[in-house]
Amino acid sequence: MIKKLIKFIAKSILWFIIISFGLVMLFKWVPVPITPLMVIRYFEKDSPKILQHDWQPLENISKNLQLAVICSEDQNFLKHNGFDIKAIEKAYQDNKKGKRIKGASSISQQTAKNLFLWPQRSWLRKGFETYFTFLIELTWSKERIMEVYLNSIEMGDGIYGAEAAAKYWFKKPASKLSKLEASAIAAILPSPRKYKANPVTNYIAGRKKWITNQMNFFGVLNYKVEDDKVK
Repeated sequence: MIKKLIKFIAKSILWFIIISFGLVMLFKWVPVPITPLMVIRYFEKDSPKILQHDWQPLENISKNLQLAVICSEDQNFLKHNGFDIKAIEKAYQDNKKGKRIKGASSISQQTAKNLFLWPQRSWLRKGFETYFTFLIELTWSKERIMEVYLNSIEMGDGIYGAEAAAKYWFKKPASKLSKLEASAIAAILPSPRKYKANPVTNYIAGRKKWITNQMNFFGVLNYKVEDDKVK
């Protein structure tokens, strides 16, 4: 019985690795039609029962929004290999001191979670998130990670991806978002079902201003140069 159990576990692990690697390679090229989060949100009790999601290639998404989410969510995105160690250490120390509990998930980690996993926090999910983050950083370019991220992230109640968010909040395609509009969308990402990108509250207006300033400090977004540094 023990040998059979070990054999079963070994086969299960092997098949998981094969299937997961196959999915990662598939979505390296193929647009993501739907994510686990979209399905979970749709069937939640208080869900508005809408799902607005319109995949767009990265070149059809304003550089303003790409830069805004980097400045808001992960300023070392172009430099790290999936995990911002300094941010993780700082979050750990802050949480240890009893400050407001916060995470330090990189854009790569959020992409892995959104695409393959469920939203509830647990050590099991964190382990799978680490595994998938490693895989996508190993096989995808930073541009592809950003493309999938901006097409799958929740940006409102029932609103997923940059194109749907731009049309919902500002009545225009994602390619036409200004710096201020992009920073407003990025400002709500920590709680996109709680906050509004338009019109903004005082709190979101403050975050929007901070993100815009960070965008000015960051300068021109260049994936090619940073990809060479990472690889």
